[in-house]
Amino acid sequence: MKKSLSSVQEQLATLRVGRATPDMLDRVLVDYYDTPTPLKQLASVTCPTATQLVVDVYDKSALGDVEKGLMASDIGMTPSNDGSVIRLNVPQLTKDRRVELAKTAKGIGEGGKTALRNVRRDAIDKIKKAVKAAGLSEDASKDKEGAVDKKLKKYEGSLDEAVSAREKEITTL
Repeated sequence: MKKSLSSVQEQLATLRVGRATPDMLDRVLVDYYDTPTPLKQLASVTCPTATQLVVDVYDKSALGDVEKGLMASDIGMTPSNDGSVIRLNVPQLTKDRRVELAKTAKGIGEGGKTALRNVRRDAIDKIKKAVKAAGLSEDASKDKEGAVDKKLKKYEGSLDEAVSAREKEITTL
C-alpha cells in the first residue's frame, strides 16, 4: 500500500501547475541510439527562474535526440536549442488547461485507489487461504481482515489528501 501511495504522489508531481519544476520532465522518454531512455539519465534539468527549465545534456551529440523527445512528449512546451543547452519556457496555464489537469489528477487518484483495493483483495485472499490450509480460526481471520480494512482506510485517506492538495495547487491562480 505504501508503494501504491508513493507511486501516485510521484505521478501527481509530474503535473504542471504554472511554475517550472524539474519533476515535470520525469515522464519524458528520449530515443537515444534507438532505445527509449528517461531524460533524467541523459541530462540534468535545472530551474533558473519560475517559468523556465534548462536541460543540460551530458552527451552533446544527443542534443538533437533530446530536443525531438521533448517535442514528441505531452508536456505542452516547445524547446529552444542554443547549441549547448535546451531551454523550455513554461507558459501560464489557461483556465481550461487547469480544469483538464485537475481531472487528470483525479484520474491518477482513482487509479491509486484501485491499486490499494487490489492489495486489500490479495491480502484477504491470503487470509482465507490460511483459514483453509493452516486452520486459522474464524475470529483470528476476522481480526486480520479488520486490520487490513483499517490500513486501507488510512491509505485511502492519505491518497485523497494528496490528490486534493494537488488539485487545489492546480486550480489556484
